[in-house]
Amino acid sequence: MFRVRTATHLFHSPTPDTEEHAMSKGNPPGLDLERLSAHLDRERPGLATAPLTAELIEGGRSNLTYAVTDGASRWVVRRPPLGHVLATAHDMAREYRVISALRDTAVPVPETLLLCEDESVIGAPFYVMEFVAGTPYRTAGQLAEIGPRRTRDVVLGLADTLVRLHAVDPAAVGLADFGRPEGFLERQLRRWGKQLEASRDRDLPGIDELHRTLAAKLPDSPEPTVVHGDYRLDNVLIGADDRITAILDWEMSTLGDPLTDLGLLMMYSEQEAVEGSPVATTRGAPGHPEPAEIVERYAAGSGRDVSALPWYTAFAYFKLAVILEGIHYRYTLGQTLGSGFERIGDLVPVFIGNGLTTLQEG
Repeated sequence: MFRVRTATHLFHSPTPDTEEHAMSKGNPPGLDLERLSAHLDRERPGLATAPLTAELIEGGRSNLTYAVTDGASRWVVRRPPLGHVLATAHDMAREYRVISALRDTAVPVPETLLLCEDESVIGAPFYVMEFVAGTPYRTAGQLAEIGPRRTRDVVLGLADTLVRLHAVDPAAVGLADFGRPEGFLERQLRRWGKQLEASRDRDLPGIDELHRTLAAKLPDSPEPTVVHGDYRLDNVLIGADDRITAILDWEMSTLGDPLTDLGLLMMYSEQEAVEGSPVATTRGAPGHPEPAEIVERYAAGSGRDVSALPWYTAFAYFKLAVILEGIHYRYTLGQTLGSGFERIGDLVPVFIGNGLTTLQEG
């Protein structure tokens, strides 16, 4: 089954989800189809030729994504979540810009069709892009269904596609000012340290040591590239030929250290499944390449020195620990909806321990 996937900001819903990506039909909240149709008629005459219907693509916890159709063609609409406060955290123009810039490169992205920053149309900025067919694989069980050989090809394809992304010259595609690569790692470490302090209400053995050690061993970054910021298997769509048809969820993209993308991919590739964990992992699938092979594939394709990768992987563990602790903190305050959140607090020490071990053992 081919489906489109929305963003999850490094984790997925902890609620039971045998049909996690099923679409909820009807007139979805946050999307006024009549006003959308009128806007499309003005800005892209002839794009839609009949009344629109829409489905909210479920499974994400960040920006809202809808599949929209006129019965003949299909598109995707992205907008910020309902009641969002920080525009910088849900910058539709930024997402639209990077996807548009990459359209004529070797990086597989959907074609962008329209950006609307006028909140009077549907109540928030939004953009429209083409609907791309593909499957998002999130679990080892889902990969097991396609067999070891295809699983191997799919996962190694992640490394090959990341090489292509990091080979794009930002200036050549109009993204020279897309971020501030100078001091990128220092800012990232400070940012996540502040996130930790904002939700700290219990003792977390090892997390301060992990943060201090990361700061003390800060590596020298290679030349900056466009980084995705959340690069992993279930943020891409896989086609029938087992190739990536589109990379999705660019809301964390910027110019920065490319090895942060690889470190995050390594964390997801080596992390064993933990019962009750909201963190997507496919490590246990038959045929799944070893993390070292994925790194070697990237290093050979990119020509980059990856000797400092343990730092980047440990940093990814630290970020996940902070994110999970934030979820746990909101759960203790009664600010979360749905089931499964009561287990997340127990997972934080696992990620702290993995981060420390990665730094110590490489």
